[in-house]
Amino acid sequence: MSRIASREPRHSQHGSAETVGSAGGGPPPISPVQEATRPTVATVNQDFYDGLWAGSHVVLPHRFNTWPLLSALAASAPARLEIGPGLRPRLPILGTSFVDISRSALSGLKACGGHVMLGEITALPFPDCSVDLVCAFDIVEHIENDWQAFRELSRVAKDDATIIFSVPLHPDRWTGFDTLVGHVRRYGPDELLAILGEHAFVLEQSVVFGMQPRSGWLLDFAVWGMTHKRAQAMRWYNGLFLPLGLFLQPRLAWTSGLVDVANVDEILLVCRRSRRQTCLMSAEDVGRESTKAAERVKEDQTKEHAHI
Repeated sequence: MSRIASREPRHSQHGSAETVGSAGGGPPPISPVQEATRPTVATVNQDFYDGLWAGSHVVLPHRFNTWPLLSALAASAPARLEIGPGLRPRLPILGTSFVDISRSALSGLKACGGHVMLGEITALPFPDCSVDLVCAFDIVEHIENDWQAFRELSRVAKDDATIIFSVPLHPDRWTGFDTLVGHVRRYGPDELLAILGEHAFVLEQSVVFGMQPRSGWLLDFAVWGMTHKRAQAMRWYNGLFLPLGLFLQPRLAWTSGLVDVANVDEILLVCRRSRRQTCLMSAEDVGRESTKAAERVKEDQTKEHAHI
């Protein structure tokens, strides 16, 4: 598997673009002409995942190896949020709010009893300090302004809330598969720890994560299939590779703090939101404010579509 060297953009704590050196890894450099004509990251993600969900169905959360931990945490977290689950939710569907950019995914989750809202991680339709447990699996690496994404996670989380998210590691391990599925970056371990500190996240435990094939040639074949035979590849993934991956997924071996990441392609982190004030919102207040926020987002999107 070939690796492509580059320098990739990253947003600083104040939201401005910085250039981070990444010897041996990261997305390829883009010329001004390519920059002007290439699809946006949001478009790439929307296209890929709409195609994935179109031929799929909801996979219930108890089938994933995250279920033992998340079901236990959910039992004591009345206000729960999962961001960008698609049709692969990890939190219990009943009683959980789901935010996603895919209408088809939200439709499937709603049919299973979930509370669904159209939205993005960079502008969550929730008030400050309102969520006890928030999850974002394989999401922030798809976001150009990831600082804003982490800011939103920190904003909506109550004091001492649990925040769980996964990210790919090591920019020098960038592959064509990262490009295909709409990744913007991979994270260096030191960079990731710095981000946690910036957003008042205390790392409690972590674990090696992900179902990506370790074989380089298998990844190359997946990229070729998704590029040249998209419909057939999606059917093979949903009908064979996903069920096989679920069957073979190992039991998660959690480590306190940061696991040894030297040879780890993806990591799952469990963090606690540091205290900044006492959250006095009742469950009824949270429900009302969340509904109002969702209505505002819907109105803004309607206006935007009408303007287009």
